[in-house]
Amino acid sequence: MDVILKGKYIIKCKIEAQTGLHIGEGNNSLEIGGIDNAVVKDAEGKPYIPGSSLKGKMRALMEFAEGKVRDNLLVVSVKREGKPEICLHMCDDLNCPVCGLFGRNHGSHDLKSGGKIDLTDAVIPTRLIVRDAKLIESSITEEMKENLDLEWTEVKFENNIDRITSKANPRQSERVPAGAQFSAEFVINRFQVDSKDDQKYYLEKFIKAMKLLEDDYLGGQGSRGNGKVKFVDIEIFYKDSSDYEKDSSELQPIATAKSLDELKLS
Repeated sequence: MDVILKGKYIIKCKIEAQTGLHIGEGNNSLEIGGIDNAVVKDAEGKPYIPGSSLKGKMRALMEFAEGKVRDNLLVVSVKREGKPEICLHMCDDLNCPVCGLFGRNHGSHDLKSGGKIDLTDAVIPTRLIVRDAKLIESSITEEMKENLDLEWTEVKFENNIDRITSKANPRQSERVPAGAQFSAEFVINRFQVDSKDDQKYYLEKFIKAMKLLEDDYLGGQGSRGNGKVKFVDIEIFYKDSSDYEKDSSELQPIATAKSLDELKLS
């Protein structure tokens, strides 16, 4: 298989929290007087959106949207003793929009339906690169800060109620407030695999994934109001592989839009 890098699409935009956003830090320890369920923060103590959270959620949504969630199309990603296995889609179809965009792992894998699949001959470099999305500090205004519980975030109080005893189990969850914005960047590699050129195929599939995310949720507790996001101030640039041999110059966007609804590719 011959794989040639033809160029790169670079998507720059802002991710705006339409409701409170909770992406957990994965630390279950609790300090006295602390938050039960804190959000992930960078080295400066500011909340951010990990690229892995964005990529993982969009991949999952695309697997459903492209009809890839079937036992014979799912591989066992993580085996957990005494707990359900974690499965995701991977296949050897070189035209698969999910594997082609989000990537596949080489080697042999166990299928959820039984048997194995060998992807050694189907692996090419992952097309999609997702950067961590950093908080735009100015998006959290002074007026918003007056109503926050912490410097950059709010605390949402919840109760789990026992249906038999009616006993309440209070819980505090930290959230990035609605209105906060994050600076995001995505890169989509355009390849020519043998004689077939990607053209804008995977760019269009990625825009579909962005639209799916807007109508779903990002992070945790989405069915309880968290995690509605919107992509705004979108710019798409294209760099041909030959551009990397020239003196660097300011790129002009090939498409701009205030929102995904307004975005049009020429």
